[in-house]
Amino acid sequence: MAADLIVGIQWGDEGKGKIVDLLAQKYDIVCRYQGGHNAGHTIVVAGKTIALHLIPSGILNPKATNIIGNGVVVSPEALLKEMEQFDNLEGRLLISDKAHLIFKYHEQIDKARERLRGKNAIGTTGRGIGPAYSDKVSRQGHRMGELRDIDTLLDKIMDYFKANEAYFKALGIASPKKEELREELELYRQRLLPFVVDATNYLWEKMERGGHKILLEGAQGTMLDIDHGTYPYVTSSNTIAAGACTGLGLAPKDIGKVTGIAKAYCTRVGNGPFPTEELGALGDRLREQGHEFGTTTGRPRRCGWFDAVAARYASRLNGCDELALMKLDVLDGFEKIKVAVAYEYEGERIGYVPSDLENVRPVYEEFAGWDKVEGVRGWDDLPIEAKLYIEALEDLTDTRIGILSTSPDRADTIIRK
Repeated sequence: MAADLIVGIQWGDEGKGKIVDLLAQKYDIVCRYQGGHNAGHTIVVAGKTIALHLIPSGILNPKATNIIGNGVVVSPEALLKEMEQFDNLEGRLLISDKAHLIFKYHEQIDKARERLRGKNAIGTTGRGIGPAYSDKVSRQGHRMGELRDIDTLLDKIMDYFKANEAYFKALGIASPKKEELREELELYRQRLLPFVVDATNYLWEKMERGGHKILLEGAQGTMLDIDHGTYPYVTSSNTIAAGACTGLGLAPKDIGKVTGIAKAYCTRVGNGPFPTEELGALGDRLREQGHEFGTTTGRPRRCGWFDAVAARYASRLNGCDELALMKLDVLDGFEKIKVAVAYEYEGERIGYVPSDLENVRPVYEEFAGWDKVEGVRGWDDLPIEAKLYIEALEDLTDTRIGILSTSPDRADTIIRK
């Protein structure tokens, strides 16, 4: 049985958490395939807000098994804190033994590097994601399965610090005290090892046996992909649909329906090109009406109009079968709504995303606004202006919009037949 997939097609923060939570009620297994606790999914159910960073959004389905895949980098400290929100996770949460660990020194490296970059800072969350992936690629990282042998893991970490003593000294990072590190690792071993499994083999068995519906979710968004995003202002992993294969151990033919998630406008956190950004009153209004502050960092998000050029690019890159358009209600009350339908680049009008996104200028088309869609749960109940806007986005992105969100609440969602 093929696994369905949810992927963000903008710069992250699209509202994937709500959609995964909504859809997860119909799935038996929900898997996270990349990123770390720099991601933040906010879910509102019956007025209660739950913030998730590492645990898959399917955790609110009491019957679903939730898997943190090998492509995720895991901060044990952050994961344990997140797990405290739930009473009993036994049998409901599994962690790949191949998932790499984030230690405190990764966070220290991350913050030190950002300071040294100065005005050229990437704008990372400072959570140690990049350094952990760097260690993984350079074969100096450590995986969840290594918690089975604390003594060996401890010696490896201390040897790592000794071999890189000059580097850590230059960054102002002190070597950990061995006994304190041992206590920390022992805590992780006791608390997390019961959840550690061979997640790839687990998924293969469930898929071969059949009868299990599987949903895959990523973190961040397509435009932050390490290969296909706005490099170097990107995250450190493959955020696109293809990343689900490497991040879980699945074959491309194992992927079923792909749903791309997009806001009805655009946001971005951190530095990097953002063609449709609004720096004045309109941007402030989008930020306030959309409560655009990072789930992980609390930083205000940069806001702007929907970028149909980037959305079409991302939809094609991910092979999206349909889109879910989030936060339509945030546009309530705008007299006019803009959409970037093309770019001006080097004196020409183009309809594609160049590698040099820094120097494009958006070409806008204006649409009539509407009074209110907040809380609307049926297509027929939407204002005609909202319907025309949605249908225009379908044409501009070459992708059907099958799901519409009209408030943060799970129930305020329109499923188009």
